[in-house]
Amino acid sequence: MFDIDTLVADCRTAVADADPRSAIREVLTRTVAKADDVAGALGKDEGGINLLYNADDLTILNVIWAPKMRIFPHDHRMWAAIGIYGGAEANTIYRRGEERLQEAGGRLLDVGDVFSLGADAIHSVHNPRTVFTGAIHVYGGDFVNQPRSQWDPDTLLEEPYDIDEVRRLFAQANDNWRQQLGSDLDESTD
Repeated sequence: MFDIDTLVADCRTAVADADPRSAIREVLTRTVAKADDVAGALGKDEGGINLLYNADDLTILNVIWAPKMRIFPHDHRMWAAIGIYGGAEANTIYRRGEERLQEAGGRLLDVGDVFSLGADAIHSVHNPRTVFTGAIHVYGGDFVNQPRSQWDPDTLLEEPYDIDEVRRLFAQANDNWRQQLGSDLDESTD
């Protein structure tokens, strides 16, 4: 049975390890191996970012990506590990170019996958599916209060991270999903 307090305790122990990122990966691998239990406890039919734990050396988030949702490139300025317990998360990785970002690869994460990002990583996220994606994101620091950057998705020019813009993206993705559901229901009654 999944328990948030146990996850937090396991992550607190792992972050004190000599190689905290690898230790956190192991915790997430064990956790998302029981994806149905995690989904039962954390899964929702609404996109959003839910803070599970925050301290100077560790932040744990439950991130729910609405169907087809995209978020612009951004950095964390600390290592991160992502474990998927529902749906899929497509990550596009970028590197800094002379004037703007350049794509440098990507990774599609499915249920049970765990992915690590270094402290200097820049990525964007897309939920490619028509179902909600649930992911546990663990960061090696105070993700809530760390100044970060985001990049305009069209120009790929850097700007300060704007949490209000992130909230608007989640709200818009949820509205889009509800409208799509309503449209699908209307079509099924014709």
